[in-house]
Amino acid sequence: MVRVGQISCGTEYSGIQWMLNDIAERVGIELVYPEMELSRVALACKDIGFEAESPSLNLMMARAVSMLEDPTIKGALLLTCFKCSEGTIVKDTIRRFLHERTDMPVILYSNVAKDIEIYSRLDALKTLIARKTLLMREKQKGVTMGVDSGSSTTKVVVMRDNEIIGKGWLPTADPVRSADDAIEAALKEAGIEQVESVGVTGHGRELVGEHLRADLNLEEVSVVSKGAALLSKRHKGDATVIDMGGMNNKLILMRDGIANTFNLGGICAGSSGRFLEIAARRVDADITELGQIAMESKERYELQSYCMVFGIQALVVALASGVKREDVAAAACRSVATQVYDNQIQVMEIRPPVIFVGGVSLIEGVKREFENMLGVEIIVPPYSQYAGAVGIATLVSGV
Repeated sequence: MVRVGQISCGTEYSGIQWMLNDIAERVGIELVYPEMELSRVALACKDIGFEAESPSLNLMMARAVSMLEDPTIKGALLLTCFKCSEGTIVKDTIRRFLHERTDMPVILYSNVAKDIEIYSRLDALKTLIARKTLLMREKQKGVTMGVDSGSSTTKVVVMRDNEIIGKGWLPTADPVRSADDAIEAALKEAGIEQVESVGVTGHGRELVGEHLRADLNLEEVSVVSKGAALLSKRHKGDATVIDMGGMNNKLILMRDGIANTFNLGGICAGSSGRFLEIAARRVDADITELGQIAMESKERYELQSYCMVFGIQALVVALASGVKREDVAAAACRSVATQVYDNQIQVMEIRPPVIFVGGVSLIEGVKREFENMLGVEIIVPPYSQYAGAVGIATLVSGV
C-alpha cells in the first residue's frame, strides 16, 4: 500500500467517499486525510499565495501545506465538486505549490462519481509512485514487444536495442484476436518468431495480458508518457503530452520523461477520434485524408455544438447549405481541439515542448488548431500513433 494525501472539498457530504476508499484499496493505495489546526489556515493560504472565498477551499489549501510535513505521503489526489470554478483555481494553485516543493505525482479530479474514471486515475497514480525506478528507464534493450490494446485500434511494436523493427496496427474488434493478428504482422515485418519479453497496456490490457502471459501489464498514463519521451527524445526537463485516441484523451505534464500530473478526458465523444472518423465519411474522405483536406480551408466555419450527435448534425447541414468540404473538415478538427482545450488544457497548464501522440496526432488539421490555440509548435514524433506500444516495449525490457 502506498500513502496518498486526499486534498478535497466536500467529498464527505457528496456520498462518494466510500467509492474512493473502496477503489483506492483495490489498487493498493491508502488514502490519508491531512489535518491542520484552524488557527493555521490563514497562514497556510498566505504560504500558498491565494485565499478563496470558500472556507472549505481555504481548509483544502491548509491540508496541502500540512501534507508536506508527512514524508510517508508519496502522492496527492486533489478533488473538488464538478464545475466549481473556484475549486478549479484552487486545485491548480495547490498543484503548482506541491510541484514547486516536491516531485510527488498529483492528480486532479472533479467529483462526478464514475467508478471507472476514479479507478483509472488512482491506478495510474499508484504506478507513478510504486514503479518510479522502472519509469526512469530511457532506452529499450534486447528484443521486446509492446502491445497497446486500445478502444478503437490495437497497436503492436517489436523493438531491438531502442529501434522499432516491426509494427502492427489493426482496428480493435475482439481484443484477443486483434492482438494476435497485430502481433503476427509485427513479427513478420521484424523477420523474427520470438521476443525476450512482452508488455501490454490499453483498455484491453487485462484480457490480452492474461492471454499472452505478459511480463508487464501497466496502465496507459505512465506508458504513453514514456513512449512520447522516447519517440521525441525528450527525457530531460519539462514537457507536455497530448494523447488523443479513438475514444478518450490524456493531457500529461511530464518531468524527466515521467508523468507527474495528468488529466483524462473522454466525457463526450465529440472530442474523440471517433467524431473525426464520422466527419471524414461525411466529406467523402478517408480518415487519413481529413487533416490534409482541412489544411486547404480558406473560410472559417464553426460547428455550433461540441456534442458528437449535434456536431455531426451541424456538419450535415453545413454541407447541404453549400459550405465547402475543406471548410467543414477544418471545422471538425477545430471543434475537437477546442473541446480538449476548454475541458482539459485550461484547467492545468502547458509546459513546452508539447508532444502530440495517438492516432489523432496523424491528422494535420488538428495539430494546426492546437498550434493556433496554444501559440507554440506542436511536436508530432515519428510513429506517434505507437506511443503506448513503444512505451510498454521499453519498460518491459527493464523487468
